[in-house]
Amino acid sequence: MEEQANYLLESLATAVLVVDDQLSVKYANLAAQSVLERSDNQLLGFPVTQFISHSSVAFSRLKNVFKKNDGFSDGEVLLTFFDGRHILADVTVTCFEHQKKSALLLEIKVIDQQKRISQESQQWAQQQAARELIRGLAHEIKNPLGGLRGAAQLLEKQLPNQELKEFTQVIVEQSDRLTNLVDRLLGPNSPPNFQWANIHQVLEKIRTLVSLDDIKNIDIARDYDPSIPDMFFDQDMLQQAVLNIVRNSVQALAEQPYQGQILLKSRIKRQLTIHGKKHPLVAQIKIIDNGPGIPLELKDTLFYPMVTGKSNGTGLGLSIAQTLVDQHEGKIDVESWPGHTEFKIFLPIIKKESAE
Repeated sequence: MEEQANYLLESLATAVLVVDDQLSVKYANLAAQSVLERSDNQLLGFPVTQFISHSSVAFSRLKNVFKKNDGFSDGEVLLTFFDGRHILADVTVTCFEHQKKSALLLEIKVIDQQKRISQESQQWAQQQAARELIRGLAHEIKNPLGGLRGAAQLLEKQLPNQELKEFTQVIVEQSDRLTNLVDRLLGPNSPPNFQWANIHQVLEKIRTLVSLDDIKNIDIARDYDPSIPDMFFDQDMLQQAVLNIVRNSVQALAEQPYQGQILLKSRIKRQLTIHGKKHPLVAQIKIIDNGPGIPLELKDTLFYPMVTGKSNGTGLGLSIAQTLVDQHEGKIDVESWPGHTEFKIFLPIIKKESAE
């Protein structure tokens, strides 16, 4: 019977780990060995914290299960490994008795690509709906602002006292400020100017622009794939999208006491699905920094307008970047944990004869 149970555990596609109260591994089935990329001998007796550098489920929460004898299930858990890999998984934790001692049974089910695509489509639809709502509100605000400004200017001409005119000037100035904010909410109002160009020229311009700013203790490195061909895109739009993300990284790193690093990286991806459409070739631009990471409560709404984690931020930079990339039929993904934030821009590569 024991051999049969062991055979069933080894046959499971779900990774199964048994750990003690020190979180040391006591058992790992074949699926767990595959997820951790370690053999049985390399896992047994070692704490899971030696293989997993970060988990969105805190390790302290696992230890609390021993005290309360109450397990839990959590979906879409981000697990990051010391070799740089990261996976998204559904995790179930159960407390039970193993060899006459309390132990935890960890079930880790890696979320497959199809689920990722479904989640991405749902998030994108929500972002589009939020953007349309903001645009509708922006138009409703902008129309009376014009009338308010005009009325203030007419009133100013009728006022004999210069001191009173200062009040109408305040109305005009604040109306202009609100109009500017609304224009930014509405996003770019000109059609893209698509041309054939090399994306690395755009990335180098961004490196130069950011380097001219007074950035201290921040290194900007690059790792480009020279095999990426010329692409059909709007250089100004792409530059603005990437620049918004890079400046977010700079702002996050500027507040840290350690040496900041930003890496601009380009690669080619094959057979990638973007918003339900499969593309044979896609250019991937990564903006990676070693900042504190994105707060968990902001992660799902990060690209929504007016959402920001900064006390003096407008929350428009990433929303505008998303809009600009959308106009290229691309997408932006983000993965983040303490010490690592990675934005990925995906842009379809089309052949010149297809665009002509």
